[in-house]
Parts: sequence; structure tokens; C-alpha cells
Amino acid sequence: MGERLEALMRIIVGIVTGIILGVWKILIDLFFIINFIWTLIAGKRIAELATLSETWNTQWYTYKRYMIFLTNERPFPFTNLTPNISKFKR
Repeated sequence: MGERLEALMRIIVGIVTGIILGVWKILIDLFFIINFIWTLIAGKRIAELATLSETWNTQWYTYKRYMIFLTNERPFPFTNLTPNISKFKR
């Protein structure tokens, strides 16, 4: 019964998290444009925008792992934000 209930939870998680990540992605696309233009003009990137974009990327990865039944660890907002998976240097 546990796996069936978790499978049904994926419907709710998929809708709620999908909407949140979709709206967040619009901001990430905007951040990309801002960072790209800023880098062309100033010669350096805005590291905070890159870090925030990486946070979205990690949450998207966690969401997809859950939705394809790779893990039962629920994504944000049903748990805390997952720490960033990449170790890039600012």
C-alpha cells in the first residue's frame, strides 16, 4: 500500500512543484539575460544570479528524480531545498 500511496502523491507533488518550478524558471531565464548583458558590458558576471540559477537547476533535478520513480524523496516545497549539486567556483 505504501508504494501505491506514494505513486498517487506524485500527482499532487507534480502539479504543485511543477507550477513553482515553472514560475521560477521564468525568473531564471530573466536572470540569464541580465547576467549575459551585464557580463558583456562590465566584463564580469553577477555570481549571485549564477548561484540562484544553480539552485533552480538542483531543484529541477531533484523533482525529475522523484517524478520518474528513481527516489521517494519529495522535492521542494514538500521538503527543504536540496543543496546545490555542482561545486562551481564563483
